[in-house]
Amino acid sequence: MNNTAHHDERIAKMSFASVYPHYITKVEKKGRTIEELHQVITWLTGYDEKKLQEIIDKKVTFEEFFQNATLNPNAHLITGVICGYRIEEIENQLTQQVRFLDKLVDELAKGRKMEKILRVG
Repeated sequence: MNNTAHHDERIAKMSFASVYPHYITKVEKKGRTIEELHQVITWLTGYDEKKLQEIIDKKVTFEEFFQNATLNPNAHLITGVICGYRIEEIENQLTQQVRFLDKLVDELAKGRKMEKILRVG
């Protein structure tokens, strides 16, 4: 139990800027674009390009990142396993939201169609 709390706390204090380059590397290595990555992040969080750059420049933590986001009403449709965790079973809301983002980036890198990633229809 303590291990999970420690894990959740670590995620909360991690800066979005520290993970963002890894997202870029992951999607570009698989032939996807930064624009597509931004589209996915915008869909989940409501952040536009300008706000995203501000978040990166200020080294905002994931806690602040999701506190100020307008989570997409269809985010709950993001399910499956990421980093060994079943997303829909994660109890800590912030950790679950970070895993939502991880899952979307993963789907983008795996070549999934944008309509599927953005849970359209």
